[in-house]
Amino acid sequence: MEIRPRIKLELTHADKTVEIIGWLLIFAIWGLAFYKFDSLPDIIPTHYNGSGVPDGFGDKWMFLTLSLVATVLFVAMTVLNKFPHIFNYPTYITVENAVKQYTNATRLIRYLKVIIVAVFGLIAYQTIRHINGQTEGLGAWFLPLTMVLIFIPLFYFIIKSFKTK
Repeated sequence: MEIRPRIKLELTHADKTVEIIGWLLIFAIWGLAFYKFDSLPDIIPTHYNGSGVPDGFGDKWMFLTLSLVATVLFVAMTVLNKFPHIFNYPTYITVENAVKQYTNATRLIRYLKVIIVAVFGLIAYQTIRHINGQTEGLGAWFLPLTMVLIFIPLFYFIIKSFKTK
């Protein structure tokens, strides 16, 4: 088994800003959930198909699961980001390249967790709009947008990792 160096990375100003944005989004999604909860009907859309049309319905308490899942994922990815030496990398990690590879990988996780929280926030927002009759669901644009938001950073950081040997 490969033994990788354990390095404590210093966050740049940009990294700290992304972290703050993530936490602000977490607070915003919880704020939205609590602010709108009492006005929700007893049955709400709880699942959407690939076209963004609701195809599953449940109790309004399920609305809080969006905030809960977003928070659990965000916190779990935040904790995971403290241990970049356990990540899988497309290149061999050495003492010479560890800082750059770890920085690249933790930055990817940082961006992805903000994107994930934003996606959950959009689902919550669009669910409320659907309940209020302002939209037919998430919209046909939602799934492609989500895929683009996830895969562009993923490809960017993987390519950057291969270039950083």
